[in-house]
Amino acid sequence: MLKSKSLFLSFMLLLVMSIVLVACGDNGDEPNAANPPADDATSPSDETAGDIPEKPEVLSMWVNDEEAQIDAYEEITARFTEEYGIEVNITPFSMVDQTESLSLDGPQGLGPDLFFQPHDRMGGIHIEGLAAELELTEDQLARLSEYSEEAVNSFSYEGIQYGIPAVVETYGLFYNTDLVPEAPETLEELMTIARELTEGDQYGFLMEATNFYFTYPFLTGTGGYVFAQDETGAYDANDIGLANDAAVDAANTIQSWFEEELIPVGIDAEILNGLFRQGKVGMVVSGPWSIPDYSEDLGDSLAVTPLPTWNGEPLNSFSGNKGWLVNYYTDHLYWATELALFITNAESSKTYFEIAGEIPAHSGVEINDEFMGAFFQQAQVAEPMPNIPEMSKVWQPIAEALEFISRGEDPAEVLEEAVEQIQSEIAIMGQ
Repeated sequence: MLKSKSLFLSFMLLLVMSIVLVACGDNGDEPNAANPPADDATSPSDETAGDIPEKPEVLSMWVNDEEAQIDAYEEITARFTEEYGIEVNITPFSMVDQTESLSLDGPQGLGPDLFFQPHDRMGGIHIEGLAAELELTEDQLARLSEYSEEAVNSFSYEGIQYGIPAVVETYGLFYNTDLVPEAPETLEELMTIARELTEGDQYGFLMEATNFYFTYPFLTGTGGYVFAQDETGAYDANDIGLANDAAVDAANTIQSWFEEELIPVGIDAEILNGLFRQGKVGMVVSGPWSIPDYSEDLGDSLAVTPLPTWNGEPLNSFSGNKGWLVNYYTDHLYWATELALFITNAESSKTYFEIAGEIPAHSGVEINDEFMGAFFQQAQVAEPMPNIPEMSKVWQPIAEALEFISRGEDPAEVLEEAVEQIQSEIAIMGQ
């Protein structure tokens, strides 16, 4: 699958242009050891200071109405105010209700400068014209290149960068060290352990293998994909790779887990969690939301690791990302973008993680947590769920296909039927 590189290609092009300009221009006024820059330089974009708009007195942002998130951003924005002299007004506002209100408040000048959204709502946000296209300077692009590339691209729609990612949610491999002393590094090792431990009511490895959210890395691990992407990162909803040869081969592997009775037919989250908490399962696939319950029952025997590799490549889990978008109607595009970059930079992301407990999208953060550190590692290779409306037509047909596969139906046939159903429903959307 072709992955979006547009933002980072733009960054590299800007760097090359900068080098050429420095080489060709008169550098008599350039800062150096003999001619240092002024001590009162304050902007992160001093090299283009002449193009920076005047600072506003106040910027406003809608923060999702969870106490920990509000506490985190109050501390972070206080540092922004201290550094730039711009006050930041925070309004607690449920993330799921923000776009509806923004569509009414925005045109009247009543909306915030920044609002907070999950990446998979970008299609609707684009269609409604709620977010401003970011006009990133060279310096801003350089800072953004330090974030997870996939997270950045998830806030791009049809090649337009709309948002700055803040956090990433994904899943990994929990294991019980009483049964599995060392985490498997490869899928082959994982399946060997699964076969050795599975006996009676004990299992070596369980996952919700008919839930496409969790099965995605396994179904696409050798070359399958949901929608193809072009060089700008735009999805092609007419090119679906869930029934190609690689996806069929992967589905045959998944089916073998049921045929060997390594995973029981009809497995769901309730069964999986119950057995793992009882100490009857060596390894399970789940997310950080499971840590409290698992820790309560397994205590020091609980450990987490990123998903194993398959044929030498990491298994790219699905991710759900949340980030900051600039209101289309703001009068402060540059400074709102600066605020978004500041509240998601490495230092701010570390503060946010320590207070709110969510995995940062910034790759420069170090997380020294026995559980969340593994999810942060997995997040570096996670792939965002496609952010186009057509994705809504994928979930049910593929879930049904996986259910048929678990019960012994031919993988090639059921995947082909599922893709045909997806294509038909997408066609209806376009009418």
